Amino acid sequence: MAGVEDLGARLTGVAGRRVGILGAGWAGMAAAVELADAGARVTVFEAAHTLGGRARAVEYRGLTLDNGAHILIGAYRQTLALMRKVGVNEGAGDIARVPLELNFPGRFRLRAPRLPRPLHLAAALLGCRGLPFAQRVAAARFMRAAQAMRFTLEQDTSVCALLERFDQGEQACRFLWDPLCIAALNTRPHEASAQVFLNVLRDSLDGTQRDSELVLPRRDLSRLFPLPAAGFVGARGGRVITGCGVNAVHARESGFEIEHARGSERCDAVVCALPPYRVAEVLAPLTAMHTTALRIDALEHEPITCVYLQYDPHARLPQSMVGLDGALAQWAFDRGRLVGQAGLVCAVISARGAHEQLSHEPLAARVAEELGVRFAGLGTAHWSKVIAEKRATFSCRPNLERPDQRTPVPGLLLAGDYTASPYPGTLEAAVRSGVRCARLLIEGHHVHA
Repeated sequence: MAGVEDLGARLTGVAGRRVGILGAGWAGMAAAVELADAGARVTVFEAAHTLGGRARAVEYRGLTLDNGAHILIGAYRQTLALMRKVGVNEGAGDIARVPLELNFPGRFRLRAPRLPRPLHLAAALLGCRGLPFAQRVAAARFMRAAQAMRFTLEQDTSVCALLERFDQGEQACRFLWDPLCIAALNTRPHEASAQVFLNVLRDSLDGTQRDSELVLPRRDLSRLFPLPAAGFVGARGGRVITGCGVNAVHARESGFEIEHARGSERCDAVVCALPPYRVAEVLAPLTAMHTTALRIDALEHEPITCVYLQYDPHARLPQSMVGLDGALAQWAFDRGRLVGQAGLVCAVISARGAHEQLSHEPLAARVAEELGVRFAGLGTAHWSKVIAEKRATFSCRPNLERPDQRTPVPGLLLAGDYTASPYPGTLEAAVRSGVRCARLLIEGHHVHA
């Protein structure tokens, strides 16, 4: 560790400093954009040949698919701001903003009208279809109670326990709260953190009308941010090196040495934006990180599985995004409506479940059968592709202790959706962590207290 204790003094202001970023996912690229913009000499190392980490593009049959269906909301302000910074915006047709709508065709529909806060939420809850009036009133009372306690619990518990405490009915849970929990936290309600769920409700449903809007990508996930971010970094003298996995990080007299697939490189500071299950291995040479690395290694993870089904080009879902009640998948997305891939449907299965017992072919057949029952006009799928991210996010359990972006090693920071944040494992959590790492370096406050 000799030589790194004085990095705090040397790195106050990063202009001209060498910063190595491990991983070109959304967290790593967020850090890279902010640091490059501040004048740092940024080098991003990425093992894969595609940028985006666990939210990236996948090529198949001449089509660009995504390894997960990530829907943004208007409350993801840091993500949307950074996307605009690198040239991605609504005006260019890269994304589309639509009022919040949860639609399970023929069973349930909630739509937030374009009204000022808090009228849009009250109108959405009281006017939703598919719930008995008493359950609609109970849902509105639950949100008022959450507002009264400032969306803060004295003691964290499960989402199921929270909903039971506030007398939320079976149908309200089935069509409203449970789907929101699984979509946002990627963790089943009986295991999910009620406090994190309340944080999500506070910043989305209880925010402004624009905060609650759905932001639907009209590009693949790599082109939605990581690729434009790489162009932004390159234009400011930085480098993004793909196909170059990092093996280890060593402390040296002049900072750090990053050992990677093509050799090694010296730098003044490091932002580790690797998946959590790789952190302990790569940071093993840094003995001060052992306790933190072991805690990260102990995190449990949840999968996200996407089942792509190609139908005839004229086949369409009723909307870009529809809920699937009583099916393996929770949501189905019409890729024709979203990104112009006519007849392509993506069914998404979040969190753990019975689907994990099926191999890809039987799983695709089961999902196609369930879609066929609900949407007879789809016809028969010509081909299928299953993309399963087995460790897509951390399991967002109650009272989970997540590591801070600062570490016991001066000049070394952690970025990723699993690090300290009020949010679950979302793109917003990832981006915010990367931005915070960059700002700690820029402001010289990165030395762990």
